[in-house]
Amino acid sequence: MNYTIQKELKEYNKIYKELNDIYHDIALKTGLSDSAFDIFYTIAIMGNGCLQRDICQMTFLSKQTIHSSVRKLEGEGYIYLKKGAGRSMHIFLTSAGETLVAEKIQPVIAIEQKSFEDITQKETAELLRLNKKYASKLRENIKLL
Repeated sequence: MNYTIQKELKEYNKIYKELNDIYHDIALKTGLSDSAFDIFYTIAIMGNGCLQRDICQMTFLSKQTIHSSVRKLEGEGYIYLKKGAGRSMHIFLTSAGETLVAEKIQPVIAIEQKSFEDITQKETAELLRLNKKYASKLRENIKLL
């Protein structure tokens, strides 16, 4: 089968894949798996004590992926868990985890911030507005399958 995809959709998908590739390369450069990078990044943004559920919601990774990566990072001494209400587990960085975040994650966040500062506020607002709208329409239309 040959599907015709409009030029703009091809370009958008290419950009989306390029962004994913950039973040994969960043994870490799930091010596982390993609899921470990996402966990440390989320903790850096949300702060110590966030829940595994929070990480799943922010990264869109599965519960199983987050759970196994959290267990691995706990075993390596980068994080520890504290029981919260019900079955929830709060995630905290150890001193080794804090060092890792400071050395490997914070510089990435600074680069992201600089990249946003390199475009105008109007462009940033438009970028966010249109991406949210596209994601909403895609989620809405995927229900038609």
